[in-house]
Amino acid sequence: MNEKVMGKIATLLGIFALALLLPLSTALAAPQVGVPGASAAAGLVNLNTATAAELEKLPGVGPAWAKKIIAGRPYTSVSELSSKAGMPAGTVQKISPLVTVGKETKTAPPAAVKTPAAPKAPAPAAVKAPTVPKAAAPAKVTAPPSGKGMVWANPDSKIYHKEGSFWYGKTKNGSYMTEAEAIKAGYRAPKQGSKEQ
Repeated sequence: MNEKVMGKIATLLGIFALALLLPLSTALAAPQVGVPGASAAAGLVNLNTATAAELEKLPGVGPAWAKKIIAGRPYTSVSELSSKAGMPAGTVQKISPLVTVGKETKTAPPAAVKTPAAPKAPAPAAVKAPTVPKAAAPAKVTAPPSGKGMVWANPDSKIYHKEGSFWYGKTKNGSYMTEAEAIKAGYRAPKQGSKEQ
């Protein structure tokens, strides 16, 4: 093969390899970002502010040790882990390069999540009772006095109606009385077969 062609292929392979390795080297060299409780400068876990989950990521630290570390706060040096949390010296030495002791920041407990109140339904408008025309108002009916033989006397038509009649106690005006009293007052019985019955 021609040396010029071989040289071009070698150059292209070099550029290709460089393009592949450059992002990888950048990713390895870049500090981890977004790890809560870590010091921004060194990527260290702060013993005074880290959560239990963050502490458990340290080598040799499980849920029980994380709880003891949090209970022993505040720390002024990493070596206090032995005296305050009771951690073995070997474990303290193992995690020393990975932790720091910054100021303890008291974090407020998470605020209770308020569920949005359901929108209040508008108060129902006062419903006005429909007014009944005076003509349609029910007639004031007086209950018949005790005893048989009472009639219903209508002063408008001057007719009295006996018990069992369609109009008995149903006309707008009227009063109960004996048949004798009705006749004496000038009332008459309805005509047979007429609408008066």
